[in-house]
Amino acid sequence: MIREKIKQILKKALKDAYEIKIEYPSDEKFGDYATNIAFVLAKAESKSPREFAESLVSKISGNKKTREIFEKAEAAGSGFINFTVSKNFLQNELKEYIARPTPRMNIGRGKKLNIEFLSANPTGKFQVGNGRGGFYGDVLGNVLKLAGYAVKKEYYINNAKSSNQIQELGKTALGAGDKYLTDYVLEKIEKIKPAICAGSSPAHIGEAGYLLAEEIHKDSRKFLEEKAGIHYDVWTEEQKLHEEGRLEEALKILEKKGLIYEKEGAKWLRTTDFGDDKDKVIVRSNGEYGYFLADIAYHLDKKKRGFKVIIDVFGADHQGHVEPMKIAMNILDYDGKFEVLVTQLVQAKGGGRFSKRAGNVIPLEELIDEVGADAARFFYLMKSIDTQIEFDFDLAKEQSEKNPVYYVQYAYARMNSILENSKTKIQKPKFKGQNFNLLNHESELKLIKYLIRWSEVVEDTAKDFEVHRIIGYATGLSSVFNGFYRDCRVISDDKDLTIARLGLVIAAKNVLKEVLESLGISAPEYM
Repeated sequence: MIREKIKQILKKALKDAYEIKIEYPSDEKFGDYATNIAFVLAKAESKSPREFAESLVSKISGNKKTREIFEKAEAAGSGFINFTVSKNFLQNELKEYIARPTPRMNIGRGKKLNIEFLSANPTGKFQVGNGRGGFYGDVLGNVLKLAGYAVKKEYYINNAKSSNQIQELGKTALGAGDKYLTDYVLEKIEKIKPAICAGSSPAHIGEAGYLLAEEIHKDSRKFLEEKAGIHYDVWTEEQKLHEEGRLEEALKILEKKGLIYEKEGAKWLRTTDFGDDKDKVIVRSNGEYGYFLADIAYHLDKKKRGFKVIIDVFGADHQGHVEPMKIAMNILDYDGKFEVLVTQLVQAKGGGRFSKRAGNVIPLEELIDEVGADAARFFYLMKSIDTQIEFDFDLAKEQSEKNPVYYVQYAYARMNSILENSKTKIQKPKFKGQNFNLLNHESELKLIKYLIRWSEVVEDTAKDFEVHRIIGYATGLSSVFNGFYRDCRVISDDKDLTIARLGLVIAAKNVLKEVLESLGISAPEYM
């Protein structure tokens, strides 16, 4: 990555391990990369940022790597250092992207990483709000794999027979309640009737709820895999944790640490010792285990499985559970990296038959049927998860360049079309270094620069989990490619130039395909 090369050049000149931030200038006239390191270090040297920047540029300009990679490095403004990548470096770098979309990255260094997301209660169909965590978690897992982590995507099935939602589901199944009663749930009840007996004693409510939840989950899993395109590596049942004694094990650990006390017939965990606003019930007065103990047992299990990074993706309604879970991991002496990410709400806009419904009661399956899985994913991922989104049905359905996912997929199809058309003129182009030396047009060089940024986008996303950056890159790459297509005729009578430009198209197609694959969006060969 060019950005990493800049960091190494600067660190060598500074002779210290400073944290160096490299950014993309907002205006191309300021070069391709920039750093504000002079503002950070100038005061210690009793210099102005500008003076420090000039002296640092003087040091690095004689560096062999600087001359190889950059056309120029210069002090600018009140103390920025700007770098402009050389044409020769870009032309040589292109060869790598023809063979593969991006250099393999090892940011994760093979660390075992667990990301658990969506994990909705098995009490009915997924709603539009669930789609945000589902698509986000799926794509973040994909990006982290690209970054070199050993990723396991996990779904936690909240199906403990003693839990409130399963008890209520059981009442619904037995005709003693209607909290989760819908036409869909009625249909599922009919399927499990042979296994349950109407009028059973309350002791069987949990079993009835578990059987109904199991039937609902079968549909949910099929929908996720076949229609939503979300694939999990692990499916963990809360009920199995109960049956395997995992909750008792976790309770003994908490008791051994002296963190449990009894009050009003219940057992409480001293979470206030760790900054919580109030202690948490671990065992209820009726002897049933509380949901927080189940969460602790579940994360203890993740720790035992050897995960060095654990990521939980919660919906907006679980915001209050973030700090308690961080406290739980502290209590469990987890020494890896633990992150809890919270997705904000989703509202619906437009959508014909959906226009009069509240956004949170539209089934996710109906949304995907309406706009397609590709558009659904793209629109859900367009904004940072910490902001609310308004899903625009009408735009998502539009088959034109106004629709961003259509725009990106059309760019990919155009790349493929160019390569298919080239076969009539050049059967097997041989890409050599001298071919790429012909790529001197501003639009050609701009496209190569953008392709090189892909690995940097992956690196940034693997560090801050801002998945919407991938959407921005996909749109940006499509736009830059279209500019190249507009300005540079790919197939011409100049065979060498044609081969060079075909190489650039192949590289662009490789990168865009990997971008779309990371997003879980199809890459159509024709449109």
